Formats: sequence, C-alpha cells, structure tokens
Amino acid sequence: MDKTNPGNLRSRGILTGFLIALLLALLPVAVWLDLTNLGEAALRRQATDLNSLVSSVRSYYASNVVGRILSHSGQTQVVHNYETIPGAVPIPATLSLELGKVISEQQQNIVYRFVSDYPFKNRAPHQLDSFEVAALASLRANPDQKIEDASHTLFSDRVRLVAPIVMGAACVSCHNSHPESPKKDWKVGDVRGIQEVIIAQPIAANILSFKYLLAYFALTAICGISFLAMQRRQSLQIMGMNKELEANNDFLATLSMKISRYISPQIYKSIFSGQKDVTIQTERKKLTIFFSDIQNFTATTERLQPELITQLLNEYFTEMSAIALKHGGTIDKFVGDAMLIFFGDPETKGERLDAQACLRMAWDMQRRLLELNAKWRAEGVEQPFKARMGINSGYCNVGNFGSADRMDYTIIGAEANLAARLQSIAEPGRIVISYETFALVSDVVSAHPLPPITMKGISREVIPYAVDSLLDAASEKGDVVIERAAGLDFYLDPSLIDEKEAARIRSVLADAMAALEKRKPKPVS
Repeated sequence: MDKTNPGNLRSRGILTGFLIALLLALLPVAVWLDLTNLGEAALRRQATDLNSLVSSVRSYYASNVVGRILSHSGQTQVVHNYETIPGAVPIPATLSLELGKVISEQQQNIVYRFVSDYPFKNRAPHQLDSFEVAALASLRANPDQKIEDASHTLFSDRVRLVAPIVMGAACVSCHNSHPESPKKDWKVGDVRGIQEVIIAQPIAANILSFKYLLAYFALTAICGISFLAMQRRQSLQIMGMNKELEANNDFLATLSMKISRYISPQIYKSIFSGQKDVTIQTERKKLTIFFSDIQNFTATTERLQPELITQLLNEYFTEMSAIALKHGGTIDKFVGDAMLIFFGDPETKGERLDAQACLRMAWDMQRRLLELNAKWRAEGVEQPFKARMGINSGYCNVGNFGSADRMDYTIIGAEANLAARLQSIAEPGRIVISYETFALVSDVVSAHPLPPITMKGISREVIPYAVDSLLDAASEKGDVVIERAAGLDFYLDPSLIDEKEAARIRSVLADAMAALEKRKPKPVS
C-alpha cells in the first residue's frame, strides 16, 4: 500500500509540472528569437539591395540618358511633367518617384520613398516624419554614413534604410537652370533629399523554415500536456479536500475585515488574539475620557445641503479618527457630530501617560480642524466646523454591555458624563479638562481654571481648566502659529504660503493691527 504523504506528492507534482511548463514555454521563445533575427537580417539585405539597385538605375539614367540629352540639344526634353509633353522624358527624380509607385504596387510589403525638403514649386510639399527629418539632417552633415532603423512586434519585423540623394553634375546643371526649381545654387556633392526603403515582413513568413522543429515542439507539447493532465487527476482529490477549507478561511477573513470597521482596532485586536472573550462582562478601570462635538451643528446642517454636510462630516471623522488611533485612543462611538474616545483600555501605558496622550490627541485634533477649515473655506464653505472638547479622568465600568445576541463594547459611569459636561462649557475651538486630568498632565500643559461647576450624579464641585497650550508643543509645530481667543481664530503655516500670498497676508495683518489701534477702550466699571 502506498503510504506517500499526499502533501509531498502534490508538491512534487507541482514542481515537475512547473519544470515541464517552463521548458515548453522557453522553446517557442527561442524559436521566436531565431525567427526575429533571421527576419531582420533578411530584411536588411533586401533593403540594402533594393536601395543599391534603385540608386544604380537613377545614376545610370542621370549620366547616360539625361546627361546625353542635355549635352546634345534637340527636340527631346527632360522635364518632371513629361507625361504632358510629347517626346519628353522624366528627370531622374521623377523616375525615382515612378519607380517607387511601381515597387509599392507590386510588392505589398515594400515601400519606396523619394523625398526632399526642396520639392519643385508646382508640387505639394513632401511630408517627412521625425525619423526622416533627423536622417536628412544627419546625411547632410555626413553623406557617407548608413542610416537604418529596425522595429519589431510580436508577429512582424520592419526595417527602414535611408540613403542620401547626392547631386551630380547633370543634376546640378538641370536643377539650377530649371524655372520651377526651389533652389538654384546647388553644387556637386550636395544632398538634395533622401531615398528610403521600408520593408515589413511577418514572422509567419519564415515559420516554415522550422517545420521539423515545430513538429518536435508540438509532439513535446502533447506529451507534456498529457503528463500534466495525469498529475492533475492525481491531485484533484487533495485539492477537493482543501477547497472547502480555503473558502471558509477566505469567508472568515473577509467577514473579520468588515467587522473591524464597526469596532475600535484595539478591541478588534484583543478579540481576535484571544485576549478578550465575547461575553457580557465589564471591568472597573480608571480611564481618561474624551468627548467632543461641533458647535451649532444643527444650524450648520440647515445652512448646507445634506450631501455636502455628509461629505464634510465624514472627512472630519476620518481625520479625527486617524489622530485618535495615532495616539492610542479607543474610539467608543460616533453620536451624530459627537465623538467619544477613551484611554486606558484595552491597552494602557499608565494613568499619567494615558491622560497625556489624550490631551495631545485633543490638541492635534484642534490643529487639524483649523487646517480642514482653511481647506473648506477655499472650497466655498463659509462657516466650517468648530469643535468643543472635554477631557476627564476617573473610574468607569468598561466592557461588553447588552445581550447575548447584541453587544456593545463601551463605558458607563458619571465620569464619562462629566467629560460630556466639560465639553459643553468649552469655548469653540478650545479644550476643557477636569482637575483630575489636570493633575495628571500638569507638567505638559498650560491651563487656567474656570468657575466651578456641579452636575447631577457627582457630589463634589468640579473645577474645570481651560487649556491654553502644551508646554512641549513648540518643538512639534515648528513655525506654525495658532492662537484662539474671543474675537480671534488665527492659524498660520508659512511653509504653505508663496511670496505673492505672503505679501497679501502681511497687508491683512497690518490692517488688523491698525484696527486694534483704533479700538476704543472699554470704560472701567
């Protein structure tokens, strides 16, 4: 009984099949390369031979026919429009053009061009492509060079050969005296134009040269395909056993990615890593809770179209969420325009560092919102968002709340409600923190106390603190200037301003300073 491991058998079969497929694939590549080289070499020979033949015919015609006619005046004329004049013969250039027509008509794969940038006055200008223009300029600099160009496609080759049209003695005599000649100072040896031979040939035209090799290739392919089919039949059973498992794994992976969009990344990670069970259970932990909402959001929604407000709100949440995740915050939920974020669960760095991370997150959010407002104003939104933010630190119940069928990982407790209350008393664009939070972040923040407040469910009097600045923010913001006060909402990033705009901003700032100087002082009560 064969006890070979099915996995090893499948691996060997795949490796063997790959090697056979590789060999079969390389053979036609080699054949194609040979055909390409042979075809190109043959086309170059044909082009060279045809160019030489036409040049010899034109030279002979110019010297022994046209030259003799011109040297012995008689009734026979040498003109370009010989067809309209009885007894006339064509000039060498016209002869070349006529030969080109005959060659192109009889040989579908051959094009002969006799072109110049000095056509006779009564003829339409010749249309030269970039290759021909460059070749003509190069040949005038050095008439002895040989200019060729080869191009290849998967199924055909093409060769272009360009030779100079050099003015001989008979040519100079005729062109300088002809009334319709565009140039009458030709000299012997000048390059008047170019003659070009273009030959294209499909690779299939040479395929029969390899009929025996192709027969061998076909036989080899049949043998290889038969072997691969046999190997595939042997592995179908193993593949069938794994197919359902792979489909289930893909489904679970897709489902888990979709689920991750509905919960915080920290919660998602803790669940799928096995650190937390999906059961109804809570813990009591000291957390730092962040709550924010947008000032006068209801009035803003009445002023803007629903599509626009949706776009702005989604962009706002996207940017704020990115900042929250950067600082390690757990996003609890979005409630309309409000955000609830907490620090300290399921991951914590300690009470003090959690509180400082939350404060830095809020500071970065306000700065980013100023940037978004500048962007939105440039897009035509007259009054963008202004957010109020509140932060509190205290003990809450955190975990899974709900039923066995529907759970929500969230926090409850009076300390969470206090964060919302602190947010409600904050000025637009400002951050208000509780004394408990201030005690944890006092070494990194500059803040001033506000009048004490009381709230239902909390027996103590709460002293809020309005955040003025972060003591370590100067090293992070660089040259960015941010200032907020009653009647002032100022954001300046010099790196985004060009010289023209800088001049305008200086003028605006000067006008602002003048307005402050003219301000009437309030009477002292």
